[in-house]
Amino acid sequence: MQREYGGEERSTQRARPAVSSSRVKLKKFLLRYYPPGIILEYEHEATLMQRSVDLLDLTPDTEVEPLLDRLTAREAMLKPTHRATLRGLLEKLQAKQRDVRTQNFALFKVLRAHILPLTNCAFNKSGDTFITGSYDRTCKVWNTASGEETHTLEGHKNVVYAIAFNNPFGDKVVTGSFDKTAKVWDVHTGALFYTLRGHASEIVAVSFDPSSTQIATGSMDNSAKLWDVERGVETCSLQGHTAEIVSLSFSTVGDLLVTGSFDHTARVWDARVGGDAVRVLSGHAAEVSVCSFDYVSGTVVSGSMDKTVRLWDVGTGESTQAWGDHTDEVLDACFDATGRRVASAGADQTARVFNVATGVCEHTLRGHVGEISKVQFNPQGTRVLTASSDGKCKIWDAAQGTCAQTLEGHTDEIFGAAFNYAGDKIITGSKDNTCRVWTA
Repeated sequence: MQREYGGEERSTQRARPAVSSSRVKLKKFLLRYYPPGIILEYEHEATLMQRSVDLLDLTPDTEVEPLLDRLTAREAMLKPTHRATLRGLLEKLQAKQRDVRTQNFALFKVLRAHILPLTNCAFNKSGDTFITGSYDRTCKVWNTASGEETHTLEGHKNVVYAIAFNNPFGDKVVTGSFDKTAKVWDVHTGALFYTLRGHASEIVAVSFDPSSTQIATGSMDNSAKLWDVERGVETCSLQGHTAEIVSLSFSTVGDLLVTGSFDHTARVWDARVGGDAVRVLSGHAAEVSVCSFDYVSGTVVSGSMDKTVRLWDVGTGESTQAWGDHTDEVLDACFDATGRRVASAGADQTARVFNVATGVCEHTLRGHVGEISKVQFNPQGTRVLTASSDGKCKIWDAAQGTCAQTLEGHTDEIFGAAFNYAGDKIITGSKDNTCRVWTA
């Protein structure tokens, strides 16, 4: 049965189909802070399963009792006897939202990671481990607290360009290389699980799906491929782009994949069956530099060398918004955790914050003196992180559009910067061949 693309409510259930309440036994509630939600863990036919109740519109001011009424009316597993427990969980989520931390980040570690320039860096979910890729053909695994290198992942015959953890699990890493292969590694031992062969040119984008059962790779050969994590085999090749694929991202559930290409389009694929693209997102006038889904996975954001940021309805494939505020190429763009805002980064030395519902550009973030290549919201959505060729990262107040802090110390272009899941650590990677870890 085909998935109905788009049109989902912002407060919705996901991950498992609804089942009759008489056939299931609710075992426990799990809390998810970013984005806010409650996970129902239940037993169905002797199998333990989970169902996510997303609360994307929850705010500290949301009235809890009417929300409880709506949740219990909609979700068959929730009974009147659960009401007190649910109330406590909702109040805990609201308390977390009120706890807006504004303390500055301090430099924690400076790591001279590789003998040749770095290409990428990434945290696992908790931020206690991170990885770096390099022109020296290796990926290194690091202990964040000690700053010690725990493993060097060797075996590629050319630049290691793209790297990713299988978050939230964090026990595997995939590396994509200019040698046309990807490799899957054990984080704990450094052992190689598989080498993924099949691309005809450099691999420049990699990602695990959220359940860590599939890997997607994007290549300069104009194709993306899906691979089975457990077996290390290709499951399908996604053909249709007419130029290199430089960006890819799975939907929250993992049933969809979006790819962005230098052919000026992004494409949405059914990651479960492969085949032709289910949507071709056509409208940019130049190369697409980045693309990703919002949390509900009903909308895609894309940035392009045509200086615009676009929103796309996954259900129709139509562009619903085109922001032309940047005066030079858009190099990065992303949603916040709830999908309410979009941030973009440009070669015009500015970042922008847009309101998805109103279409308004809320803030223009000025202060860098070089192009901005990376932008990211913290998990809480209260801060925006930018990385620039001026050797600085800046942290901005997402609501006010003001610079809250500048992270200084790198001596060359910063190509990567990211928060961990809790938002209390930042990693920055630079062409000065160092990684810096910053803690709140």
